[in-house]
Amino acid sequence: MKYYLYILLTNKNTYYCGIAKDPLKRFELHSLGKGAKYTRINKPLEIVFLEEMNSKEEALKKEYKIKKTLTRKEKINLIEENKNKTKELLEKLRAIKD
Repeated sequence: MKYYLYILLTNKNTYYCGIAKDPLKRFELHSLGKGAKYTRINKPLEIVFLEEMNSKEEALKKEYKIKKTLTRKEKINLIEENKNKTKELLEKLRAIKD
């Protein structure tokens, strides 16, 4: 089953990284304050990074790497380098939902 790794930009200019089967629905839950404790305090503004993964295990490994080993600057570089891919994947997922 496909999983998605995502990074959210918050209202406090911080990043939140997570995984989900349906990243659009998960973003909605975060926005409503029903997601992670972190996003109840730091309101998400947008999905700035999105990557499709082949399994939950693969997604969890990459999430761990991003959360534990990447600096803020490295996260920003990752986001910038994948901006177009993220935009295309978000458009694809939104089209499927409609």
